[in-house]
Amino acid sequence: MERTTAKGSGSGRTVLASLAALGSVVLASTCCLPMFPFIFAAGAAGSSAFFAKARPFLLAASLLSIGFAFYQRWRAKQCQCKPSLLSTIVLWFSVVVVLTFFLFPQVIANLIANVLAR
Repeated sequence: MERTTAKGSGSGRTVLASLAALGSVVLASTCCLPMFPFIFAAGAAGSSAFFAKARPFLLAASLLSIGFAFYQRWRAKQCQCKPSLLSTIVLWFSVVVVLTFFLFPQVIANLIANVLAR
């Protein structure tokens, strides 16, 4: 009989220790959570520097991909295959988006900054 009561109080202590550990993690996170925006900002600044250098290559890859898509569409017509309406819509939407980002990069950047600032 005595062993079961000792075991029961030991399991109660284990549960209390687990709850105390979880409580300390929650309380410690209230101090650390304000650090996440600063860490995110530092990472975003580093990635923006990378993308600024990679922009010409990314634009070239986008234009080549769209050119390849038009080539595939032309080849499909040569084989008497009719491209679907959805693929046509997606292709022309891609052309509009890439040309907009290519011709008006600062306008798009200001628009995104205004939307994210709200």
